[in-house]
Amino acid sequence: MAEIDIYDQAYSILSRKSVDDIYAEIGQVYLSNTFPWVVGYSGGKDSTVTLQLVWYALQRLPREKLNKHVYVVASDTLVEAPAIAERIDASLGQMNQAAEATGLPLTAHKVIPDVEDSFWVNLIGRGYPAPYARFRWCTERMKIKPTNRFIMDKVTEHGEVVVVLGVRKLESFTREQVINLHKITGSRLSRHAMLPGAYVYTPIENFTLQDIWDYLDLYPNPWGMDNAHLRDLYESAQGECPLVVDTLTPSCGNTRFGCWVCTVVDKDRSMEAMAESGDEWMQPLLEFRDFLASTQDPAHKPAQRSLVRRDGQVWINEGKKLSYGPYAFDQGKEFRQELLRRLLRTQARVRELGPDPEITLIQPEELHAIRRVWRSEEADWVDLLPQIYAQETGQTLDWVQDDTGVFGTLEESLLREICARRGVDLKLVKQLLVIEQEYAGMRRRHQIYHKINQAFNYDRRSDEEILASVPQDGADIEQVEHP
Repeated sequence: MAEIDIYDQAYSILSRKSVDDIYAEIGQVYLSNTFPWVVGYSGGKDSTVTLQLVWYALQRLPREKLNKHVYVVASDTLVEAPAIAERIDASLGQMNQAAEATGLPLTAHKVIPDVEDSFWVNLIGRGYPAPYARFRWCTERMKIKPTNRFIMDKVTEHGEVVVVLGVRKLESFTREQVINLHKITGSRLSRHAMLPGAYVYTPIENFTLQDIWDYLDLYPNPWGMDNAHLRDLYESAQGECPLVVDTLTPSCGNTRFGCWVCTVVDKDRSMEAMAESGDEWMQPLLEFRDFLASTQDPAHKPAQRSLVRRDGQVWINEGKKLSYGPYAFDQGKEFRQELLRRLLRTQARVRELGPDPEITLIQPEELHAIRRVWRSEEADWVDLLPQIYAQETGQTLDWVQDDTGVFGTLEESLLREICARRGVDLKLVKQLLVIEQEYAGMRRRHQIYHKINQAFNYDRRSDEEILASVPQDGADIEQVEHP
């Protein structure tokens, strides 16, 4: 359900409780145990109110009782909306300065996904299709894992921690269920749904939307950010993406205050409004995002997707329907290469039109990782990525030479001729050689047999051959993702 009666005073916590009472409660929870706190901060209104409340509550406590640390953690997916990414970076820097100046035991930290879990490595490297409501492969990799890794590091260091989240019951029935699910009787804390040694505290769970904006309007930001600017950001946004710490926490849903590449919603109203209101440099971002969303159109999938999944198998359900696999790499489609070209062109246009001539949409580390994936999983002996990068940017990166060995264009040409003469599949031989080289020199090679078996069982038929093998009355393509 949508947020209900947000302007009804009957629901307002601030009409029933003073702000001083809320500060006192937060202080009591802080003093009730010895566990350090990890406060989730997304840069949005709810997490800002939560951290402000904690900040002011701690300032009211006697200095000698501030005997446990508060860690503020923000998750950067590396594809955050530029305005939000800029605000988060500025906020974290100012938090650290203000906390040190006032003597609060608080430090702010930013976490990012491992490069192998990043959006571009999975989308362009491995061919994972653009996320949508029933296939959000991005949330676990880019949000949950980095944040939970930080939390568990603190659990390891301290034994137990309290995770403070800015979630509210009135946002939706699902959110209320999540908040109530693991409540500890007689306590303001809940048990964390996934992480042992972690408890959850939700100080704004009973706030309405009007309470949130009233508080931000009445109480200045203690680390020096401008709450009025935050309101301006929301004028064109549809909501915010909270800090996600488990699979039970609703992700962005129908909101768009997070990743600029988000295709879970039909249209990105936020970027559209920003582009129309003067931020024209965001138009290339919007166009790329809309292009990604268009790949979910069934009419476009035959030219962009493979019918063979990443495990090398063709998936046919009981109704004799095929499902699409990843974005195609070869067989005349080469769609992943096209995605990389479009992204690099978008980056160039944003640098030219926008306020930051050095803005980076894809990190060098991600480019290196994509190259490794293409070389190892797709047997890309031609080494396409450095060529594409040079063609689109006129530059070069510090590419690792012979990234997977001595195989290159000359070897591929010779092998192609030999395989054609012998009637052997070229990609099979290339994959077998890459596997052997990967395990060369290793003392333990027990996994090599599994990989060799996978290579031999890989379905190398063309799409036409696969479709021809399915009965005509069941040769529909099912809209289920199995990358």
